[in-house]
Amino acid sequence: MRTTRLIAGTVSAGLLGLAPIAIAAPSQAADTWTTSIVATPSAAQLEYGDDFYVSVDLSSSDGYSPGSTDGTVTLMAQEAGSAAWVPVATAENTYASFYDVKPQMNTSYKVVYSGFTDPDQGTYGDNYTASESAPFTIGVARKITRPSSGFVIKGKVTPSYAKKKIVIKVSKKEKKGYKSWKTIKTDSKGKYKVRLPRRGGTWYWSFTVKGDAKYLANGFGWRTWVS
Repeated sequence: MRTTRLIAGTVSAGLLGLAPIAIAAPSQAADTWTTSIVATPSAAQLEYGDDFYVSVDLSSSDGYSPGSTDGTVTLMAQEAGSAAWVPVATAENTYASFYDVKPQMNTSYKVVYSGFTDPDQGTYGDNYTASESAPFTIGVARKITRPSSGFVIKGKVTPSYAKKKIVIKVSKKEKKGYKSWKTIKTDSKGKYKVRLPRRGGTWYWSFTVKGDAKYLANGFGWRTWVS
């Protein structure tokens, strides 16, 4: 019996010495998702002075788009002959597209997403990596003004077309058979003027300005008739 009491006392003393163990809740950190962005222009070519818009589709690896205020989306531009990308506009939110974009010459564009880091990393918030779209190029043709009718054709070529050539061709058929008739030059302000001959019958004329590294070629067709 004495032995039994000693053992019980020892066990009792051991139990009294135990301290409660606190179990901490697991910490929660924000998830980080990769993003991708697709930029789609409304046109591939336009005339100097015209504009286009860029549709933007931003998505992430969690299957959803970042929140409207989770970072910024910026349109970047690189003009012909330049090695630098410069910001053109920043969208109002990550869902917005870019409107009334007006390039001054042949220009490459891309859309860049800044990425986003949730300010409270101990919550269930989301982080998003930065990304950018594939670049695309908008070709810009010089603008040629002209009258609406008549045998005297005059107007102006803009921009930067002082003392340069306009090639004029003529044909009896509208779709084919054009042959060179005359090459004229603009003046120091890019203006031109030429008088077409009053040939009997119907004739078709083409006026063309050549392209260069900064601008696409452009031109227009004309018709004259003398009964």
